Amino acid sequence: MARVFNFSAGPAVLPEAVLKQAAAEMLDYGGTGTSVMEMSHRGKAFIDIHARAEADLRELLAIPKNYKVLFLQGGAAGQFALIPMNILGDKTVADYVYTGQWSKKAITEAKKFCKVNVAASSEDQNFSYAPAQTAWKLDANAAYVHYTSNETIGGVEFHWIPDTGNVPLVADASSHILSRPLDVSRFGLIYAGAQKNIGPAGLTIVVVRDDLLGKAMPNTPEVFNYKVQAEADSMINTPPTYAVYIAGLVFQWLKQQGGLAAMEKLNIAKSKLIYDFLDQSEFYQSPVATQDRSRMNVPFRLKSDSLDDAFLKAAKTANLVELKGHRSVGGMRASIYNAMPIEGVQALVSFMRDFEQKQG
Repeated sequence: MARVFNFSAGPAVLPEAVLKQAAAEMLDYGGTGTSVMEMSHRGKAFIDIHARAEADLRELLAIPKNYKVLFLQGGAAGQFALIPMNILGDKTVADYVYTGQWSKKAITEAKKFCKVNVAASSEDQNFSYAPAQTAWKLDANAAYVHYTSNETIGGVEFHWIPDTGNVPLVADASSHILSRPLDVSRFGLIYAGAQKNIGPAGLTIVVVRDDLLGKAMPNTPEVFNYKVQAEADSMINTPPTYAVYIAGLVFQWLKQQGGLAAMEKLNIAKSKLIYDFLDQSEFYQSPVATQDRSRMNVPFRLKSDSLDDAFLKAAKTANLVELKGHRSVGGMRASIYNAMPIEGVQALVSFMRDFEQKQG
């Protein structure tokens, strides 16, 4: 069976070249006679895999030397708790920007550890925009400012980096990390679950500035302590070895594509194809403010919800899958991460045009 175009929000599409390389190395990685899944995380072969993955990620994001890169487990959702546990220090309040389901979950978890000041919210317009910073009401005593830089469900992306002065800026960048260049030095901490734009589920990446280490609450388990993990090269326990290996292959693939500047151009072109089509159609609607539309996750609705099932069934027949919107919002959603080729987006737009002509 031919591969389909997979528009899943996560776990998501991976580069075909990466999958082929992983398949070729499945039984024998680098002449070791074993699969990466079988080898010791303390052995030289995996330590080399781990080191190269970190080095390539540092190169892609131009991560400064005063930042640690951690390969952890527990997903981005785990970090909702680990962030306050690790960087509150002697502070009792943190600022959060509320822009959708994922920032809501982060806020809920943080409230278990500190007072949360909701500095800005887009709830008034059903989370369809990114609040301008002029509207933010930050707490001068906050330990950090947290925002979700791309809301996977609502399709809202910050195309600018907030200025929080001397207060560390923390970003959940799970669904658009590596889709464009990023000035890491503007952040205190960036975290991302791998299963959207990096690799398979099971790996979580944390990029944290050195001065934020060593502030963990006394009861923080060692495996969740950033400083302890940093000192142990993320190996205080067995890391998700195969997920790290696949992520490393993705990093190599990104470098081969020309790096993040080249990926950004491609992602702009892919998202423009869909949004330009949506904007000229009376059959489909984009719910997101034009200036805040995500390049990675494109939600849209048909003129009638009664057509949703027919749309999804016809799309599947056309080898276009995982287009159903998140259960909390309904409608449709096309996630077009780095690994989605432009041909997939072209096929989707062509299908949507044909479906409109038949049903409109």
